[in-house]
Amino acid sequence: MEVFTILWTHVIPFILVLTVLVFVHELGHYFAARRCGVRVEIFSIGFGPEIVGFTGKTGTHWKLSAIPFGGYVRMFGESPPTQKGSREPQSNEEDAVSFYKKSLGQRSWIVFAGPLANFLFAVLLLAGLFSIVGEPYTPANVGKVKSNSAAEIAGLKQGDVFLKIDDFNIKSFEEVRRIVQASPQKPLNILVERNSRKILLVAIPKSLEVSSYGSKTTIGLLGVSRSAEDMIFVRLNPFEAIWEASHRTAVLTGKILDAVGQIISGDRNAKELGGPLRIAQISGDMAQAGIISLIQFAAILSINLGLINLFPIPLLDGGHLVFYGIEALRGRPVGQKVMTNSLNIGLVFILFLTIFVTWNDLVQLRFVEYVVGLVN
Repeated sequence: MEVFTILWTHVIPFILVLTVLVFVHELGHYFAARRCGVRVEIFSIGFGPEIVGFTGKTGTHWKLSAIPFGGYVRMFGESPPTQKGSREPQSNEEDAVSFYKKSLGQRSWIVFAGPLANFLFAVLLLAGLFSIVGEPYTPANVGKVKSNSAAEIAGLKQGDVFLKIDDFNIKSFEEVRRIVQASPQKPLNILVERNSRKILLVAIPKSLEVSSYGSKTTIGLLGVSRSAEDMIFVRLNPFEAIWEASHRTAVLTGKILDAVGQIISGDRNAKELGGPLRIAQISGDMAQAGIISLIQFAAILSINLGLINLFPIPLLDGGHLVFYGIEALRGRPVGQKVMTNSLNIGLVFILFLTIFVTWNDLVQLRFVEYVVGLVN
């Protein structure tokens, strides 16, 4: 019964969210390819044996495969005619629909369109929420100041209204929390309104190590809570919603890149990297929290998927774009031997990374301790 509950509350929401995001990603490749006149032979959600499928009017075989972690679009003439396993176009008509025969700009656009579709889908999800349900908003009023906190030391008082932190204008309490959490032990210039007067204060948020879904990170803590006013949802018109959703997507993208940079530089622990198990856990938690939370998480995951695919790693879209960039500089494609070796290295790297993040998941979710306990 417990296994069934886990499947229903965590695994199924994860697979559904991932399937939608993979479909969107591959649809980006598909539409770009069709727009450039390339024949798409297969559109697959998942890998392995086909579960169900059909062939459309354009000749594309659409299918759902048994292994739901990913997908692919197979285009006619993806590989150079000299590559092993490739087929030389037999006519001018086949030349016209071959991916390899397209211009460098068209090939680059087809590859880039997949990640782009994920970013646009995130904007669409968030814009839909902001225009239909509303953007979560809490007035930036100080409801309580914790004793001996960074806020009390800085001189913040109950009833103060945040107006500005450094160069950022403050409209909601969420913005205050976001800036403070990203600034542990960093001086912040805070402009507040108190009794119709503007007062400038300097606060240094204290450091706090927190754990979320098995990952530990250090955040800033100011020591204030919002007023007792309930959170409200402000509905935006379609133009405002798209603008705010685009801004939110850009901010989240920057945060992800910053986190990756900190891991590479050693400022953050690589153990914070999560894999499919942790994503499944979060998906389930968001699904239980409600459809709004699940949609917000899907938007964040879509941004992650688009960004990861743009990393300059062979086998990923970003790796192909690097090859096309080299081709643009050299005036001719990268040599086949170099391409093959790079793809093999990319495959090994991705396999190693998959194993690493899965092991992280197992450790952080205490699966290893559970198994050891069973043995002992």
